[in-house]
Parts: sequence; structure tokens; C-alpha cells
Amino acid sequence: METSPATTPPPSQPEVPTAGVPRHVAIIMDGNGRWAQQRGLPRIKGHEKGVEAVRAAVRACRKLGIKYLTLYAFSVENWARPRTEIEGLMNLLKKFLRAEEHELHENKVRLRVIGRVTDLPKSVRRELARVMKLTEHYKEGNLILALSYGGRTEIAHAARELARQVRAGALQPEDIDEARVAANLYAPDVPDPDLLIRTSGELRISNFLLWQLSYAELYFTDVLWPDFREEHLRQAVEDFARRQRRFGNVTPE
Repeated sequence: METSPATTPPPSQPEVPTAGVPRHVAIIMDGNGRWAQQRGLPRIKGHEKGVEAVRAAVRACRKLGIKYLTLYAFSVENWARPRTEIEGLMNLLKKFLRAEEHELHENKVRLRVIGRVTDLPKSVRRELARVMKLTEHYKEGNLILALSYGGRTEIAHAARELARQVRAGALQPEDIDEARVAANLYAPDVPDPDLLIRTSGELRISNFLLWQLSYAELYFTDVLWPDFREEHLRQAVEDFARRQRRFGNVTPE
């Protein structure tokens, strides 16, 4: 890692106004494979390097006062990847949980998961359940991992839950509104993201939080995920702070 010479003071980081800090940031962590390819390395090396970016993002959120951080870690479509890569990713997830658990405790950050958790290997589910149980009482921050996750899959899940309630006689079809749909999503108590960040220069949301991103501000950067650090998150937050969120209304005169 490059460092500034001792005689040169490090550049000061601009302060982000508290009023402009998003409560919930969601990130599509893209570019691990390209990062490795550019260096002639196996794809898994890019994912391993990406863990450093996750650590940096969690720490930066604590500094900036961002309460919720949701990371798109593994999509339902990712199961189509080569078996060796999937096994490597699952092993990396277990290592991440064991290595980062102390930071979660130190910073009082709660770990949560959204997605089809039952799709994951038993060993991964056990490790997730263990860390989630040990951190469930923390209130300083929330790290939410989207694992075997798909936005359409989540909406279909909510539809099935509502259908069961109708079949049981606990709900009438005409009573189904946006609030009831939202209440049956994976994490109904988590506020919708204010800001979505996607790394690597791709300009799409890739089936991520389709319901929750309805009014989120979108921010795209060419930085590959393994290179994403605090200064990049700050840039995204500063850009967010300059925007006017109207939610369909008009800007006051």
C-alpha cells in the first residue's frame, strides 16, 4: 500500500454535513473478477481482495454516521457460476465472518442477512446464525448481507406470504396495499436505501432491492470493488448531499 512521505501532510478529508448523510446505503460490489483478470490472477483472488473493501466500507459507515449498510454479496443468479468459484466464495464468506466478528462487536454493529438463506451450505448457515445471534442486540449500526438474493425473488416471496394470509382468512385481497407488501419483505423493519452505489462502471441495478430502491439516489463509479475505500464512499455521500430528493413533489420556491 502506498503511503505519503513523512514530510508531506496527508490530504484532509472534507467533512460531510450530517443533514446530508444517508441513513441507509446499499452497494453492488462489482468488479472483483475484472480486478483479478487485470493482474493475471484467478477470480477468487479478486473476491479475497474485495473483503478488504468490505471492511473499509463498514468502518467508513461508522465514521460518517450511516446506520445501515446493505451489500449485494451473492445473487440467485450467481449459482450458475463454476462450482469451484462458488465453493471458494462460500469458504471466503465463512472466513470473513470469523475474521470480522471482533470488529462487529467492537463497533456494536448488528449482522443481518436477506435472501434465500436455505440455499446456502449448512456450514455457512451455522456461521451466519452464530454471528447474527451474538450481534442481534447491537444498535450502533447494521451490516446486511444479501446472500442468494434476487429482487424479483423477494417480491415473489412477499406475494406468497400475502396469499397464505388470504387463504387463512386473515387478510382480504382488497386490503393488500404497498404497506402490506413491504411488511412481508425479507427485512420489513429496515428503512429503504437512500443511496445505491455500484462500482466498476456498470450502469444497472441487476435485480437488487427492486422494491426498496424506488426512490433511492443512484451513484455509479468506475472504481473496481477491491479498490473501493473510505474516500470513494465519502465522494458518493458528498454527491448525495448535493442532490434534492423530491419524491415526486416539486422543489420549494
